[in-house]
Amino acid sequence: MEQDTRTATVMEAVKRKIASRALEPGEKLPSIRGFAATMRVSPSTVVTAYDRLAAEGIIYARRGSGFFVADAARPFSVAEVGPQLDREIDPFWVSRQSLDAGPDVLKPGCGWMPADWMPNEALQRGLRALARTGGGHLFDYGETRGAANLRHLLARQFSDEGLEVNPGQVLLTPSGTQAIDLICRFFLRPGDTVLVDDPCYFNFQALLKAHRVEVVGVPFTRSGPDTALFEEALNRYKPKLYITNSALHNPTGATISPQVAHKVLNLVTAHGLVVIEDDIFGGFAPEPLPNLAVLDGLERVIRIGSFSKTLSASVRCGYIAARADWVEALVDLQVATNFGGPGPVASDLVHGVLSDGSYRKHMDTLRVRLAKKRREVAARLEPLGITPWVSPKGGFYLWCRLPAGQDAATIARAALRRNVVLAPGNVFSVSQSMTGFLRFNVSQMGNGQVYDVLESAMKPGAA
Repeated sequence: MEQDTRTATVMEAVKRKIASRALEPGEKLPSIRGFAATMRVSPSTVVTAYDRLAAEGIIYARRGSGFFVADAARPFSVAEVGPQLDREIDPFWVSRQSLDAGPDVLKPGCGWMPADWMPNEALQRGLRALARTGGGHLFDYGETRGAANLRHLLARQFSDEGLEVNPGQVLLTPSGTQAIDLICRFFLRPGDTVLVDDPCYFNFQALLKAHRVEVVGVPFTRSGPDTALFEEALNRYKPKLYITNSALHNPTGATISPQVAHKVLNLVTAHGLVVIEDDIFGGFAPEPLPNLAVLDGLERVIRIGSFSKTLSASVRCGYIAARADWVEALVDLQVATNFGGPGPVASDLVHGVLSDGSYRKHMDTLRVRLAKKRREVAARLEPLGITPWVSPKGGFYLWCRLPAGQDAATIARAALRRNVVLAPGNVFSVSQSMTGFLRFNVSQMGNGQVYDVLESAMKPGAA
């Protein structure tokens, strides 16, 4: 039985490499002895695995030369990269449920706030101002680096945090997700390794699957990544990138401590690693929180972000702040893949709203409202035995532990039948070790129906 398990593990590893195109059709597989050492199994286990893969037509043997990838002649499917997961814990499925849900569906598992929590009046003023000006912004492509006025505004905001950046180091992108995609295109090749937190934002995993790379998770603690295991992963896997949220981490809501941040940056420098720090939730913090980009000064850390959480998910505009030489190369890559930055309508609207004096007041009010809502939701969940893992310093997420014996995917399946979309823990976990957690968006909890559905879904036999 144990031998069969080891053989299956080797077969799965080969299939992942083929699915991610780390091994192309016609390419020779690693030698039996070499792959046995990599997988820490005996050569006979690799022989058995290769023979079974050949029997399935996935690879073929060439006498005297070794084993080669068969020409499958089928298109790449991002959903097939990596282990096949139950749909309730598949990142693509959860994203689809949240994005495609009708108005009658409650979405405490989604990643954005309701429309009535957003700066509606400021957005409407901005749209009216754009309509009055007319001109080329309604018809033209975006500039290659993005609108200069918004880049200058962002550079001033970063300076207020202690991150000295000139506008030439800021590149506007069509969204935060596309900012990460652009950086991955720049640094990664199929088969490379990327570190993420475990748990982490589930679309990091989905995007990395599309880039056909190996994803390694590092356990995330209440003060940041486990630095001992982070160092171990650097030594063992030689990753090219590390992607994280340092402040108001998604999904946990935790914030990296200064001590952990310094340790991580020392390791990053020693190993030549590049860090993508997604600061999309930074605006929700009541005061500046420790983050890697400020401490590093953009030497090895790239800051990315967008305005979908604080302004509008409909107005797609993101940014990259990085070393000048990296930005210069990313500009050309963005021209090749998007023919310029975000459209003038989006960037002008974002600049107009961020420059509006009412926006700062809106964010001040929103932070207070969210703090009150986090306390209220935690109190409503407590009678169900659901408890927050940490008390976040801001934002709209609560990462909550379920009572012993409860399975988040089972609860999510039962809740969906009653038009409630939940975010079970293993959606966020590379190691699939978060079955006992759910992430709640406190702004999307509704007027009480979610709690009733949860209570019902947690009962024996509800699934």
